[in-house]
Amino acid sequence: MLGAVTDPTPQLRPPRHQVSRSAIRYWTVHAALRWAVVLVGAGMLAASTQVGATAEVAGLITLAVVAVAHTIVMPRWRYAVHRWETTPEAVYTQAGWFTQERRIAPVSRIQTVDSERGPLEQLFELATVTVTTASAKGPLRIAGLDAATAERLVDELTAVAQAAPGDAT
Repeated sequence: MLGAVTDPTPQLRPPRHQVSRSAIRYWTVHAALRWAVVLVGAGMLAASTQVGATAEVAGLITLAVVAVAHTIVMPRWRYAVHRWETTPEAVYTQAGWFTQERRIAPVSRIQTVDSERGPLEQLFELATVTVTTASAKGPLRIAGLDAATAERLVDELTAVAQAAPGDAT
């Protein structure tokens, strides 16, 4: 996890590690479930309106095509983009799919480190690690980690942050 390379002034750069490959399946199922709710709702709405059947069917087909495309493309794209890395000096993250963001947080600024596993994440043995700092930008989130890696990462970051001088502000 924590690299042996020590650089006293961390620079924003691409992180080295990909998230778990299981994140692709997780993001696919998550997107499919959300789209299922939207499509059922749209179908119920279409069935209750007096608009011509052709317009309703065309709208539902269009929505279904968008849903299938999103469910297939988005998880693989996110997997290709999402990265993370920790060193003794900093935590690096890269996330997104259309809008991509790279962030760095010096270890000395870490205030808390948390792990979260929702029911669907538990099914796929994944977790999200949240690193809270004094940054106005908000916490760094590393989503899609396998649960064992997330647990080790939380332990390591907690130990490194406690050893860092300063008050994390």
